[in-house]
Amino acid sequence: MTIYEHLPHPHIASRHAQGPVKVTDQLSKGNAVTRFNTRVAIVITRAVGSMWCAYAFALFDLISLPDAIKGGASAIVSWVAQTFLQLVLLSVIMVGQNVQAAASDRRSAATFHDASAALHEVAQVQAHLAAQDALLTRIAEKIGLEPIPVEETSSGSETAEPTSAG
Repeated sequence: MTIYEHLPHPHIASRHAQGPVKVTDQLSKGNAVTRFNTRVAIVITRAVGSMWCAYAFALFDLISLPDAIKGGASAIVSWVAQTFLQLVLLSVIMVGQNVQAAASDRRSAATFHDASAALHEVAQVQAHLAAQDALLTRIAEKIGLEPIPVEETSSGSETAEPTSAG
């Protein structure tokens, strides 16, 4: 008989099997049409979400700048708001989102590895406690005491239940 029996949470095994969650894990894996649409969207997003695309949009927008200057102040404001900012900032914002997604993936992986290390340490503590339980059980038997088992309850707290009145 052991004094305590550890019951590992079922999430621990599934967590080890899955690994850390990444942005690419969120991609659709449905039917062929859905996968094709996802691939097309990713290709377009990568192309538009690059600084090279932002530079190309900026150069493209500059073609209409001389006409906006000729049109006066309101035409310049309109050109900046409707043409330049929308096209150029679209790409710049997408680049920023890609950087943030990559950083999020790195944080997720780091958190996963930290949690794995913590679980390993907890397992070592459990092994240490099991060794102590075995020793305490042998000592209790030598001096004529019966060990009291400790069982986990559904709330996670522990209760001691005597095995015999003695």
